[in-house]
Amino acid sequence: MFELIVAGGWLMLPIVACSVVALAICLERLMVLRPRKITPPGLLAQVWEMTRSGTLTAEYMSVIRQESPLGRIILAGMNNSRHGRDIMKESIQEEASHVVHDMERFLNPLGTIAAITPLLGLLGTVIGMIKVFTEIMIQGTGNAGVLAGGISEALITTAAGLSVAIPALVMHRYFQRRVDSLVLTMEQESIKLVEAIHGDREVDIR
Repeated sequence: MFELIVAGGWLMLPIVACSVVALAICLERLMVLRPRKITPPGLLAQVWEMTRSGTLTAEYMSVIRQESPLGRIILAGMNNSRHGRDIMKESIQEEASHVVHDMERFLNPLGTIAAITPLLGLLGTVIGMIKVFTEIMIQGTGNAGVLAGGISEALITTAAGLSVAIPALVMHRYFQRRVDSLVLTMEQESIKLVEAIHGDREVDIR
């Protein structure tokens, strides 16, 4: 592996750095964007039942807010429910925007890595071919070793750039899809909460 990095030239350094950063982002997002961590099942029903029974204390509200993004959204709505339906919805939307921003953290850098690593590989290809043609101009076509070295450098950087870009692009799309799914779940839970408090009909919160 080290021999390939050396053979690929100096452009292998930013490509390897991009691969390390992409791996770190993927591992971190896999840990953070777990559905049970973002939208714990039964949380809304639990909060609603405690609210109706009068057992929802300030201490427990603080715990709910810290444990999950859905808890932050639910409590934002609960804390402003007495101000009317519109104010409650606005508070939920404002808190949800912060939650979504946190969920999408590091996804832009991951997408950037997926976009630039093929270009770094292409740049390595161009540089390698320039070396090849420079050697041809100086020595002619008789020195096969020099020509092979330049071509090898070009192919290695291209392969390395694509090897980083393809998984990064796949994971970026995967995380975007997961964020969209989690946002939809939180939106449905928020609608249940608003309808339960300010709706004209009884809502089944489970």
